[in-house]
Amino acid sequence: MPGWTTQDIPDQSGRVAVVTGANSGLGFVTARELARKGARVVLACRSEARGNAAVDRLRAELPRARVELGRLDLGDLASVRDFAAGFPYERLDVLVDNAGVMALPYGRTADGFETQFGTNHLGHFALTGLLLPALLAAPGARVVAVSSPAHALANIDIEDLNGERRYRRWIAYARSKTANLLFVHELARRAAAHGSDLVAAAAHPGYAATNLQTAGPRAEGRRAAERFMSIGNRIFAQSAEAGAVPVLYAATEPGVRPDSFTGPSFAMWRGAPAPSWRAPWTLSDTAGERLWAASEELTGVTYGAWKA
Repeated sequence: MPGWTTQDIPDQSGRVAVVTGANSGLGFVTARELARKGARVVLACRSEARGNAAVDRLRAELPRARVELGRLDLGDLASVRDFAAGFPYERLDVLVDNAGVMALPYGRTADGFETQFGTNHLGHFALTGLLLPALLAAPGARVVAVSSPAHALANIDIEDLNGERRYRRWIAYARSKTANLLFVHELARRAAAHGSDLVAAAAHPGYAATNLQTAGPRAEGRRAAERFMSIGNRIFAQSAEAGAVPVLYAATEPGVRPDSFTGPSFAMWRGAPAPSWRAPWTLSDTAGERLWAASEELTGVTYGAWKA
């Protein structure tokens, strides 16, 4: 792991990958590097126009890349079901649950869920469950959930998953990132219980400059806050190129442990991939089981025979 870079990604020829939110930032870099190593990559994007532009940009950089666009809106379960139903491959080797939103004003998804919880967790929970047959058809398939050190700000509130009692945007974001880690914990536990070699792991980019930081202020027209976040990105953040490295490590490196959490080595901020600290509540079997049950009820997606 010390000094690991994208040059160390093993050959991905013959493998199929899906990367959500792949039109920009971490998702685009992740998709590009998987394609560079020979994987066939589906860029799962909400915006068809931005997704097509990303595919064109990637093909211009890597003319032999096998990449395609998949229309996916994680804030709309009908879109998630359509994507899974139209998935054209019998096997799926790598699923990177990357797309997300951060610190937005209170809102609801198409299905009535609080936007951050609904997009960051429930959309990916449903997507992974619906693609599970394809994942199980690929020996040693990987599911990588992209979380954040911000998960340490708050545990989930199982009695108020949609933030209806009190909404604070950063706490809601932290809870959605805790949910990502609990999802990986429970998915890894269930895979082991059923004798599956599926590896569920988590990763985070540290502080990486992406459009996540400015999306919330921009949505509210808070230009001073948007400028502040943009300046912070330029001065303190590492690039999306560097931020994607822990994600790519978790997605491709042989020997990645189930339920591991990989991030930058220096203060969980920047540097080569390394094991990352996580809050104790993200390792709770009880919390994982309760969140899983609630997620199945809210999405209507069950994982077949994978019961607790």
